[in-house]
Amino acid sequence: MRFPAITRPGPAFLATWLGLAITWFGSGLTTFAIGTFMYQRSGSITQYSLFQFFYFLPMMVLSPLAGALIDRWDRRWALLLAEVGAGVGAALIWLLLLASDKGLWQLELWHLYGLIALGSCFSTLQLPACYAATTLLVPKEHLGRANGMIELAFGAGQLLAPLTAGQVLGSIGLHGVVQLDVLTFAVSVTLLLFVRFPPAPPVREQPGQQSLRRDITEGWTFIRTRPGLLQLMVFIGILNLITSMIIVLIYPLVLSFAGVSTLGLVLSFAGVGMVVGGVLMAVWGGPKRRIHGVLGFYLLSALALFAAALPPSAPVIAGGAFVFLMCSPVILSSMQAIWQSKVPPGLQGRVFSVRRMLGLAANPLAALLCGPLSDYVFEPLLVPGGALEHSVGRVLGVGTGRGIALLFVVLGVIILVHTLVSFLSPRIRHVEDELPDALDGPDAPPALGPSPGPAVVG
Repeated sequence: MRFPAITRPGPAFLATWLGLAITWFGSGLTTFAIGTFMYQRSGSITQYSLFQFFYFLPMMVLSPLAGALIDRWDRRWALLLAEVGAGVGAALIWLLLLASDKGLWQLELWHLYGLIALGSCFSTLQLPACYAATTLLVPKEHLGRANGMIELAFGAGQLLAPLTAGQVLGSIGLHGVVQLDVLTFAVSVTLLLFVRFPPAPPVREQPGQQSLRRDITEGWTFIRTRPGLLQLMVFIGILNLITSMIIVLIYPLVLSFAGVSTLGLVLSFAGVGMVVGGVLMAVWGGPKRRIHGVLGFYLLSALALFAAALPPSAPVIAGGAFVFLMCSPVILSSMQAIWQSKVPPGLQGRVFSVRRMLGLAANPLAALLCGPLSDYVFEPLLVPGGALEHSVGRVLGVGTGRGIALLFVVLGVIILVHTLVSFLSPRIRHVEDELPDALDGPDAPPALGPSPGPAVVG
């Protein structure tokens, strides 16, 4: 029996989105389960850190190449390759675990690193191809809503996977969890086989075959020659860094006055905030002036960090974390809609991959900054006898974790100042007016060269 292909933009986007949502949930289960397995088996944070390292490093290194390939390929085939390749990596991990359970193989933790990196290499294609395909499948006036749905699917996976993994691990074991992950990839691939994407319009460029190396650098060139987009990328890059620092620091902040179970509840409530933000964008679509959504909710996220200055309390920290992560989908969806409308579809894979590479770099940088800042700078300031005991300590309190609370306040002030300064920049404030809309067909900007928009000083 031959099934009809889904050809209309609405069903095609929904089928693609559903497949990715299922995949993100399965991958979240596997990531949580393998990380827990490595830490419990070795008792070493270093082993767990290496798992994170081999997961994120290929994504960061290969992002520019992935973007260049996405712009050369059909977006549907790029997504199919990502899902099949990552699924094969998960299947190999499942076979390795199954062989170990049956006594056919002596499993060592380092055996998993290469397979984790293999799956990560293919997953690098996933998000850039998804966002580039969304531009082809969704009218520009609905990009904010579509991006909100993507953020919702990703946030729901991040929330539900840790909550579900504990029960699933106890019933089917680690190899069962990975097998379930393989099945989610199979569902996503099946859905993609029955959809059709419109072809991306060709980018106007000089005649002749362009080299892959030039394709890789062209994404950065496009951003660099458009100051509004460049400043916007720096703006969101600081948010990525601060968000990564908050995610690392919330663990010791909560554990300084509560136990592990309370930490789990706080993190779950923060995940609910991310889902609520995704639902808000999926229903609302964001403000008409998308830059107002970025700047306004960025300010709100800064205010949420000041909750750490209040007396230590799990409900207070959970509330602040809820608001902080609720703002994230609105900010990122509004930001993504700006980029999707200003970057020609034929260049979006390259441009989005450059942005993603810089975004992924925030994770290791945040880890490097958090330890020294908290252990050697902020915590010693607010211990008994510390330099700020009788000044700031009268407000924030003194003792373990109060230095981290002070760091939260400092990060909130940085966000406030950075947002206000960015609002004063005409390049950022008028980015939607200064740059022509790339989705209007013949008026799309060329691939290279400065923006043809009006010159704005600032």
